Amino acid sequence: MPPEFLVAGHTVQDLIPDPAGAGPGWRLGGTASYAALVAKRLGLRTAVLTAAAPDLPLDEALPAIDIVRAPSLRSTQFRNVYTAQGRVQYVQQRAATIDATSLPADWRNAGIVLLGPVAGEVDDDLAVCFPQALIGVSAQGWLRRVGPDARVQPIPPESWQAEPVLRPAHMLFVSDEDLPASRAEPALVRWSAHVETLVFTRADRGAQVWHRGGWRHIDAFPANALDPTGAGDVFAAAYLIRYRETGDPWEAARFAACAASFTVESVGLADAPDREMIEARLQEHPEIVCHPAKSAED
Repeated sequence: MPPEFLVAGHTVQDLIPDPAGAGPGWRLGGTASYAALVAKRLGLRTAVLTAAAPDLPLDEALPAIDIVRAPSLRSTQFRNVYTAQGRVQYVQQRAATIDATSLPADWRNAGIVLLGPVAGEVDDDLAVCFPQALIGVSAQGWLRRVGPDARVQPIPPESWQAEPVLRPAHMLFVSDEDLPASRAEPALVRWSAHVETLVFTRADRGAQVWHRGGWRHIDAFPANALDPTGAGDVFAAAYLIRYRETGDPWEAARFAACAASFTVESVGLADAPDREMIEARLQEHPEIVCHPAKSAED
């Protein structure tokens, strides 16, 4: 039976310091992990297409989720360093590329698909494999490169040849972390020509949502922020799911912003929200709704 929600991308080992001093430990991360877990918590039959070493314990970390791994000798490892200027990331090692040769035949009939690379690992050709799906694209993995010092660096947005991925897609999700402010507006306008909906997430400043020619803004929901990692991934998954349910881009944005607020309140994958949690917080904050905006910067 095909999945209701499928995400493609590397499941990541996020390296963390060991307080005992025995060396670094790790926790599971990456768009694929965060998006799959929240989709499962929202009640969807969920699948992950990834590439990882055989010893990465994905079945334990992502229970009741169907997982297919492209063959890989290594798993992708990130080291995140948070500074006053923002997050600095290093890629310690990278898993293999993910392409259509590893895609099970019945997964081509998935209902919702999120292409979520973290290091350019998703082959562009995967975007044309899902004729029946609502397809979302998370831009971050296409908007970065790994420098000689292993540090993740943004690339000029005009360097991303986005058309092959965006043409079959319906929605694009991009973060201000991966898009320099001076180049954001022209890039977003250019990409919006290829999709029905574009979401520009801006951390605690909320998100700008473009849908069929018009911009609206949604504020971030109040949260006791501990760790911002994964919030954009949860936003993307929740948006796709709620849009598929309602057909309303602004209701989907409100639902997704609320879902993302839970992610920043915990570290790692520990507390992905379910529908009851999201609905309760939505009721607590009826004042947070989408309102018209002139542009992505408004």
